[in-house]
Amino acid sequence: MLLAGLLLNVGVAHGCSTTTSSIQDRPVGIVADQRFKVTTPAGAGVLVLYVSRDWETPQPGITRAVILVHGLLGRDVFVRTADELAIAGDAGRTTLLIAPEFLSDLDVTSRRLPDGLLHWRPAAPGGGGNATGPVPISSFEVLDAILARLAERTRFPDLERVVLAGHSGGGQMVQRYAVVGHGDAVLTAAGVPMRYVVANPGSYLYFSAERPRPDGGFAPADESRCPAVNRWRYGLIDAPAYVVQKNAGDLERAYTAREVVYLLGTADNDPTHYELDTSCGGEAQGPHRHARGVAYMRYMQSRHPSGLNHHLWEVPGVGHSGKAMFVSACGLAALFDRPGCRQS
Repeated sequence: MLLAGLLLNVGVAHGCSTTTSSIQDRPVGIVADQRFKVTTPAGAGVLVLYVSRDWETPQPGITRAVILVHGLLGRDVFVRTADELAIAGDAGRTTLLIAPEFLSDLDVTSRRLPDGLLHWRPAAPGGGGNATGPVPISSFEVLDAILARLAERTRFPDLERVVLAGHSGGGQMVQRYAVVGHGDAVLTAAGVPMRYVVANPGSYLYFSAERPRPDGGFAPADESRCPAVNRWRYGLIDAPAYVVQKNAGDLERAYTAREVVYLLGTADNDPTHYELDTSCGGEAQGPHRHARGVAYMRYMQSRHPSGLNHHLWEVPGVGHSGKAMFVSACGLAALFDRPGCRQS
């Protein structure tokens, strides 16, 4: 199964023993060979990406599009294996895979890439940060542009579902985008539903000052000890310019209605993991990724006892590994609606 072949490699970077900082200090090993022009009021830049089919031409018969967002350390992994991806059986002919590559400044300078390619500081894409070149385009605007392309019925007349998924740092990006993103509006207008799959992120965007307590309840965070705890990316204070709608209540109402799957590995519970956010803002959400995800779902349920279109699916025995998360029964269910995800 080619799908398993690809996803067995996704997340390899997260399981290595090399430190995060040393990996960030190296340029990406592989640059995807496809390009996509993104035009915004700030100007235009070219995104590097992998697409499993020629989406410059009409693609009748494509009923599903899956967008995989890499994390801080996953760029090589996604690009190196993306051309192997196919969905098992007949579904391979009906699904489009898209893997955008958010190049770093170092990638462009070290590999002497063309000036027109979009590139960011290493951690900036996860929070919707602007590219440092060639123009200040938000990573969220990149997702907007991809979704706008998918909403074009002349290209994708049979599209029935779009899934935006990310693991680790990519999961952080997907969760924030699910709160503040603009792109799903064009899909809704085209009659295409969208699902967000948030796998093992290190932190979440909260709508209030409350954070989880050890006893399972919630209480306001102590901003005197952690001034960043309610600021972007942990809260909405000082949100980037992309976030046009600043009203937390309106954003939260829209978020509750969106279909979100929190995909959590039960063994992603190492409070000293080298890639875990151990800042005070991250630590305020719980001791490790699994606890933070469980607490966030409980937080949303406490605020929205009815009408919440969110689901928490746990993958037993899996730690911080994108490969194991996405090839699990619940990972395949989240991405491709495959059967077999059993939840209590």
